[in-house]
Amino acid sequence: MSTTAAPLGTFSVRPLDPIADAELLHRWVTDPKAAFWMMQDAKLEDVEREYMRIAAHEHHDAFIGLHDGEPAFLMERYDPRHVELVGLYEPEPGDVGMHFLVAPTDTPVHGFTRAVITAVMRELFAEPATRRVVVEPDVGNKAVHALNEAVGFVPEREIQKPEKTALLSFCTREQFEAAVGDAEVPR
Repeated sequence: MSTTAAPLGTFSVRPLDPIADAELLHRWVTDPKAAFWMMQDAKLEDVEREYMRIAAHEHHDAFIGLHDGEPAFLMERYDPRHVELVGLYEPEPGDVGMHFLVAPTDTPVHGFTRAVITAVMRELFAEPATRRVVVEPDVGNKAVHALNEAVGFVPEREIQKPEKTALLSFCTREQFEAAVGDAEVPR
């Protein structure tokens, strides 16, 4: 699926290839701006291994996000009944978990990250069975909390995960539609 976010261009996603995309991902996840991704000290082999694990998992998928055809972000989709949030909240039918990471750049474009998260949400809601997107960012990641709010997420509560204290937040299709003011949210 591709989404156009004029004037920022076209956004789309393709399945991530754990081997072919490993060097690209390694640069992204070890960049200082990706501190909340918690892979700062990862070696190339660690990144390959992590994304091979995700590729083999039946309830977790990873995608390379493209901006005008060029790799620009990482998107992960997971089933919170089986990955990340098991035992930390009561999942509802149609819940889908999400992570995203925008590639580091020396020339940031105003509004780009918001366009990316909007494209990610459109991609998730393109699946008719998706009723609600679930996220669990680090409580200290104030920038992503603001982005999440901008696309309709509502924080529910803090939860303790093994690697962090997270802010459990939800966004329904209707909340996303209201936040982005767009009648073209997939149904």
